[in-house]
Amino acid sequence: MRSIVKSLVRNEKGQAMVMILFLILVGGLIVASLLSYVGTGLLNGRVYERRTAELYAADAGVEDAIWKIQSGRVALCAGNRTHSYEIADINGRMVDITIEYQDDGTYKITSLASTDAGGGVAALPSSTAVEAYLGVQYMDFSSLLDNALVSDNSIIIKNNVSVTGNVTSGGTVDCKSEDVVGTITKNADLTWPTAEQLSAYYGDDVEGLDPPFPYTHPLNIAGTDITLEALYRDGPWTIYNGSNTPATVTLSGTVYVTGILDLGTEKQDFTLDLNGHSIFVEETVSVGERCTIIGSGCIIAVGDVYFAPKGDVGSETDFVLLMSLGGTMTLQPSGTFYGCVAGNALVEAKSGYNATIINRGLGEGEGLDFPMGVGGTDELPPVTGTDIVSWKVIPLAPDQSGG
Repeated sequence: MRSIVKSLVRNEKGQAMVMILFLILVGGLIVASLLSYVGTGLLNGRVYERRTAELYAADAGVEDAIWKIQSGRVALCAGNRTHSYEIADINGRMVDITIEYQDDGTYKITSLASTDAGGGVAALPSSTAVEAYLGVQYMDFSSLLDNALVSDNSIIIKNNVSVTGNVTSGGTVDCKSEDVVGTITKNADLTWPTAEQLSAYYGDDVEGLDPPFPYTHPLNIAGTDITLEALYRDGPWTIYNGSNTPATVTLSGTVYVTGILDLGTEKQDFTLDLNGHSIFVEETVSVGERCTIIGSGCIIAVGDVYFAPKGDVGSETDFVLLMSLGGTMTLQPSGTFYGCVAGNALVEAKSGYNATIINRGLGEGEGLDFPMGVGGTDELPPVTGTDIVSWKVIPLAPDQSGG
């Protein structure tokens, strides 16, 4: 029996080696595939992380473009449709951003985030692009301009005042005149601009300008025609003509005055040509009979306005907006006023020689330096609201992405 057992043991020598070799072979086959799978997983993980970082960077570029549009740092319009810029480092990516103004008033934003080629796994360059369409709401007070007289609170029309155009009040209308051709509306729901809104709107036109020199206070034009470019007057300002020779003051930009403005309440006659521009005053305005106003444009005050110039104001082809944002508007024309008279607390149209107020409406394509949405001029007013109409990731061809 012992010899039989010894014979069986001797016959099993070397079989363990065969099993070990078999396991090594199978393990080698498995490990090679496993390592290949792990390597592919690592590569895919790096690619996924890179694409995710690019997507976040491209989306951040869209957000930056929206912020620029909202804050007025990009003011595109039909005459200036495209703005492009780049941000050097968002998540370590270069981001190229293009903003395009569309015909329907929306903005198309394209943001492309790029990764340069580098060493190691997933070393090829690549890019991810996001395309978004942004709907925009602009500051728009154009509805006020549809009226000859408009107030957020009260309107008084005295005898012998002729009005052609709508009369609209957020409160009461006391009409003593029998010569009103137009719709009279009381207790209307009006969208009234604030002093802060229009101060910012016109302040942008004179930002960075020093107080005018040599236009001191008071300014005696002394019978000499002058042109006032965009200027900022810190404090009160009086303009008068100390000469018997008539003269004209012509605007070629926005005039912004922080104090009281007095035009033509003393001395000799002169003409103020608004020339399509605006005067904005943080306090009160007085316009007297020594001043004749021509051209289209705006005279806007935060405080009270007393308006009794000489002769007609505006014309059949020139629209004038006269506005008090927070005070009383007192109008006593000695001719025909063409345009819109607006006062927050009260608009009082007093009797005067040939006192006539006519709102013919703005002509097609006629501009006025006043927030009117996307109408009026090529220059767009401030943005008051935005909404994203669409947002999508743009597939890129290999030659575009570098992958």
